[in-house]
Amino acid sequence: MAFWKKKRKRQTTARKKTNVASMKPKLEYKPPTWLTTIPMPDKKPDDVSIKSPDEKIPETKPIEKCSDYRKEFLNVFQKLTYQHRAWDIWRDFIIMFACSLSNSMDKAHYDEREKRYLRNIKKYNKQEQTLFPELAAHTVMALENNPEQDFLGSIFMELKLGNESGGQFFTPYHVCQLMADITMDDVAAQVAKNGYVTIHDSCCGAGATLIAGVHNAKRQLEKVGLNFQNHVLVAAQDIDEIVALMCYIQLFLLGVATYVKVGDTLTDPMAENDTLDNYWFTMMYYSDVWTMRRIFHRVNDLTKGENDDKH
Repeated sequence: MAFWKKKRKRQTTARKKTNVASMKPKLEYKPPTWLTTIPMPDKKPDDVSIKSPDEKIPETKPIEKCSDYRKEFLNVFQKLTYQHRAWDIWRDFIIMFACSLSNSMDKAHYDEREKRYLRNIKKYNKQEQTLFPELAAHTVMALENNPEQDFLGSIFMELKLGNESGGQFFTPYHVCQLMADITMDDVAAQVAKNGYVTIHDSCCGAGATLIAGVHNAKRQLEKVGLNFQNHVLVAAQDIDEIVALMCYIQLFLLGVATYVKVGDTLTDPMAENDTLDNYWFTMMYYSDVWTMRRIFHRVNDLTKGENDDKH
């Protein structure tokens, strides 16, 4: 499902009116063995939305390349605040953006997340609906222009939305960079030994610490001629769904193999018997390289189990 396409259900005679109204990265972490059993993404189900032949989809304003995507993002966001609370707009934007990215390749969660998208977009009128793709486009282009930043997290704090979500305060990105420089050593050596490294954050927030860690690892791996996308895996978790999805969106757009769990790390940590209902996987996680690694891990686990039974 493309984020910029407006979703509609089959039209009936009686149409409903639209409602207007920091933790340090750890390289030792090993992903649970159940990750090897995650099904491969299949062809996305046919779009269930049916549009009337004479019905026109609102056109979105083309996004031109500029130097201040942050300012443009805030300008578009402000237009939505005339009729809606800032926190509600942010929550809906993050959920719809995350669902759109997930539904591009995660068939297992497609139906549920498609319904969430539709429930959220219906809160806004036609003109307002066209503004959400602009917010998404500015996010994409901002991270493309400068990948080493916590774009969504910094805007979240600038809008003072942390108070609406449990009094949160995100660590500034330059501090996260310093933490990564201090704690991440010999990434290339670990990759040479194990094939890859896992950067884990059990209280990820919007992902600033992880983004800094990934770029630190990227620079180290580039010196030995390796592509970080094939050798760096991110495992993230946060109790707050909205900030966890902010982390998911940014790592997805940065092309990092990642899985994010929404849940309390203390009472509901990542475990082998998880149902995956609260997991979000990036597109790079489904790449051939990481798929083959999961298969090999699964085979090794099965072989180890058989050998243990023999002894």
